[in-house]
Amino acid sequence: MNILKNYDEIMFDQIKHIDEDGGEYWSARELMPLLEYSKWENFHKVIKQAMIACEQSSNNVCDCFPEVRKPIISGKGRKSFIVDYHLSRYACYLIVQNSDPRKEVVALGQTYFAVQTRKQELSEKDYNSLTGDEKRFYQRDLTRKGNFRLNQTAKNAGVKNFDKFHNAGYKGLYNGETADDIAKRKGLRYRKDILDNMGSEELAANLFRITQTDAKLKNDKIKGESNANEVHYNMGKDIRNFIASHGGTMPEDLPTPKKSLKELEKENKKEIQKHYI
Repeated sequence: MNILKNYDEIMFDQIKHIDEDGGEYWSARELMPLLEYSKWENFHKVIKQAMIACEQSSNNVCDCFPEVRKPIISGKGRKSFIVDYHLSRYACYLIVQNSDPRKEVVALGQTYFAVQTRKQELSEKDYNSLTGDEKRFYQRDLTRKGNFRLNQTAKNAGVKNFDKFHNAGYKGLYNGETADDIAKRKGLRYRKDILDNMGSEELAANLFRITQTDAKLKNDKIKGESNANEVHYNMGKDIRNFIASHGGTMPEDLPTPKKSLKELEKENKKEIQKHYI
């Protein structure tokens, strides 16, 4: 099943708030029913798990999950207060990553919140101000970190043949092409890093494949090498279908940059270090 076929960002935009300083946030109480949780106790457990993930990623939990007290009026007219959270986009992303993956709306939420959140500390304005090569370096760094986490998750799922596992994801995203096929099409020498020879748009598609496969393996508690490979292939294929349904360019049709990131790094090492180290 294509989990992305009914992607619609409006449902999450409709509950987005803007504070006095122009910052965006989502109310946990309003997000809860949208993610099909009927009891606050159950949803609060998901929030707590997301907070742990936030802390482990070296982000400030208080900034991403500020707690507020929300007034309510009981049936008897008595005023009381309940706990709520004004969630950042990153907090929402972590929450949907820790929510029940069997719910279609959770998959939609992962799609919606992943797009902007994967820029991490960069604001959208800052990211758009980067040059094309700077965006490539930034996305490449994220894919490198993402692949590291994915390898750990795949290993826990029972994967031993990592070439086969990663090729499963590439095959789904690139309409049957393996890593070697992609390298040959790009005219690269044997063992040359294909990710270092992608533009920012192609890197972003692969980053989405990596992060969403990692999340699904964890959330669905996938066990067995063949099952993990199937998840990776299906996620790549779903993302490919998503790109096609929105009129995007297929990853194999995106241009290969004239210079690899390693070549650029050698040519302008000091400039790169100024931006990324």
